[in-house]
Amino acid sequence: MEWTIREARLADCAAITRLNREELGYDFPEERTREKLRACLTNPAHKVFVAESGGEVVGYLHLEDYDVLYFPHMKNVLGIAVASACRRQGVGRALLAAGETWAKADGAAAVRLVSGEGREGAHAFYQSLGYTGNKLQRNFKKRL
Repeated sequence: MEWTIREARLADCAAITRLNREELGYDFPEERTREKLRACLTNPAHKVFVAESGGEVVGYLHLEDYDVLYFPHMKNVLGIAVASACRRQGVGRALLAAGETWAKADGAAAVRLVSGEGREGAHAFYQSLGYTGNKLQRNFKKRL
C-alpha cells in the first residue's frame, strides 16, 4: 500500500468524521466536525495531517500547542486514527513522523500524547516509536 502524508483540507471532513466514528468510537456529527476542522485549519496553534491512499483519506493526526509552567513548549496529539484495513503498514508511523517534524520546526521540545488505559496495542506502537509512558492517569470532565 502506498500513501502520502499532507496537511488536511476542509474537503477531508467526511473522511475524518468516518475515521472518528469507525476507528475511535466518536459519533460526532459531520457538520460539527467541519466547524472544528475549519477552525483548526486557520489556527497556527493546530495542525492536522492526513494520510491519503488512492485518493482516499485513510488516517489523520491532529496536534496542538501544549504549554505548561513546568516544561518547555510541546505539541500535544489530540487525535490519531488509521483505518483498520490500513494498520500495520506504516501509516500511523508516517503521520506521527510528520507531526514530529512540524513540532521540531516550530520549536517544540517534545510531542506528548495520551492513550486510553485499555489500548495496549496502541501503547506498544507508541513505545516502538520512542514514546515513553511515565504514569497512569484518569481523565475527568464535567459537562457544562
